[in-house]
Amino acid sequence: MVFWNLGALQLEKFRPGILSKAEIGNNLTMVCMEIEAEKEDAGHRHTFDQCGIILDGKIEMYIGEERKILTSDEAYFIPSGVKHGWKTFDIPVKILDISGKES
Repeated sequence: MVFWNLGALQLEKFRPGILSKAEIGNNLTMVCMEIEAEKEDAGHRHTFDQCGIILDGKIEMYIGEERKILTSDEAYFIPSGVKHGWKTFDIPVKILDISGKES
């Protein structure tokens, strides 16, 4: 699929607490995901850049030493190799995330 209507996109179970839909190209991956309330990723890093925008809800993200609570229409950029993670609160969050491919 080349075009998405984010309001009508059907998400599927990806892992416990996360629904998603992904388009995987030769160099980029685009993922729409919804993360349940009260979930956390304590942190990880990878060998590609990653960015995204919060579509709905609220999430706390940390990127390196920076930590910020993001809400709808706010965006993030994670440089390759930088440790990052997130935590949701009392409501789910919906994100559109774009990342490079493993190098």
